[in-house]
Amino acid sequence: MNLNIKDTFTAENPSDVNLENTRRQVENAAFSYADPKKTAKPEVLHVSQEMATELGISEEDTQSEFFKNIVTGNEIYPNTKPYAMCYAGHQFGNWAGQLGDGRAINLFEVEHHTKNWKVQLKGAGETPYSRTADGLAVLRSSVREYLCAEAMFHLNVPTTRSLSLSLSGDSVLRDVLYDGNPAYEKGAIVSRVSPSFLRFGSFEIFAARKDLKNLKNLMDYTIKHHFSHLGKPSKENYINFFKEVSERTLEMIIHWQRVGFVHGVMNTDNMSILGLTIDFGPYGWLEGFDFGWTPNTTDIQHKRYRYGNQPNIGLWNLYQLANALYPIIEEVDPLNAILEQYKIDFEIQSLQMMKSKLGLSTSDEDDLKLIQNLEDTLQLVETDMTIFFRNLSNFTGDKSGLELIKEAFYDFENISDEVKNNWNLWFKKYDERLQIERVSSEERKEKMDLVNPKYVLRNYMSQMAIDEADNGNYALIDELFQLLKNPYAEQTENEKWFAKRPEWARNKVGCSMLSCSS
Repeated sequence: MNLNIKDTFTAENPSDVNLENTRRQVENAAFSYADPKKTAKPEVLHVSQEMATELGISEEDTQSEFFKNIVTGNEIYPNTKPYAMCYAGHQFGNWAGQLGDGRAINLFEVEHHTKNWKVQLKGAGETPYSRTADGLAVLRSSVREYLCAEAMFHLNVPTTRSLSLSLSGDSVLRDVLYDGNPAYEKGAIVSRVSPSFLRFGSFEIFAARKDLKNLKNLMDYTIKHHFSHLGKPSKENYINFFKEVSERTLEMIIHWQRVGFVHGVMNTDNMSILGLTIDFGPYGWLEGFDFGWTPNTTDIQHKRYRYGNQPNIGLWNLYQLANALYPIIEEVDPLNAILEQYKIDFEIQSLQMMKSKLGLSTSDEDDLKLIQNLEDTLQLVETDMTIFFRNLSNFTGDKSGLELIKEAFYDFENISDEVKNNWNLWFKKYDERLQIERVSSEERKEKMDLVNPKYVLRNYMSQMAIDEADNGNYALIDELFQLLKNPYAEQTENEKWFAKRPEWARNKVGCSMLSCSS
């Protein structure tokens, strides 16, 4: 395994002068050197060969002892120095101060085919930023993160990627429901990959400490390596940088809304500067279409991170980033203009996204009304989002729309006549609206099926794979991994996964609600 190693981040940003791996406040530094913890009996369970190829790692390499030792933290790649990044953040709307990579350790940078990738281990032991935790991860959260990042990529959602999923061979103590009943679980490590793991919080920490020298240095580094198309760093380009971060953030969230993904923990330390989905904790896909749903137990009271609020939280987080960048920009008006533009763009892009889900490419003044009517009707009774939109592409107007979407309802037998009537009225309006379109129903179906996935990583599916893996059977992890590579394809042989959440999963831990420790 011969990688083209680079070290732009560690060479061009200040490091922590204290080399001890002790929990502490780290000042005047973008990162601290920290080695992964050696594990007892590591075992690689799964590798994303597609991602390995992106790094220049062959299939033969991934089966080697050397690869296993690298992705489980038992060996350090020659001439590299692993490190953990320093950042701060707002958590659930409150300033949390220094956070940092508490259970992530960056191994190295790889350049391959003109792309630069940072390779990181999650769950490889403590760092100066671990606070009161152990820096480790368990199998259930690792299976979820590993599968989700690659699933998101194939859904065409901007995301970080997964390279490998491994068992550490160690037991890890976790309190899954925060109810005072901790238990030992299988320890695991995910190797994840991204062009950058910089977050909004990476800038917030320097601003909060009034460390403008390092704030400017990090900004210049980021523009040079990740936004070089903007030109040389300057105040004007700091503003252009913020504008692009704002646009990328909105684009990512519109994609989340399109596929029904709820991140669950949109804290500023979980927001990528590149507009990538990062940190897959208590996430979930909508089962029943519900703007008020959140998968995070910690968020159940205020539902700050509910599905319908994600675009607003994106904007709130961008306000925090604007505040952090202000000291080196020193102008309020251009930052405010960008934040105002986000609101305008959201309205436009959200409408466009929903129209694409309905197969509407022409314009009509009543489109917004049709969509709002649909969203209201979808929430009258529990209606599966994924199945509804996927089956809607088969609508031709010559048979009952209600019959077509029947399998999307969780309790079709007991739907009232009033609800059925509402649906029939909506389908009538939809049918009339489709007459304006200039495409055949076959063409429309083809387009709709490219934006409405048939298969998503529902929580119950992950939980089934986790339960199997806990018993030493890892076949289901691969089955789901392969399924989710083609989420828009019919895959008739995998029809069993095109199904509503089973009743046993409705209130099961890991299927309906998750904690941050999961």
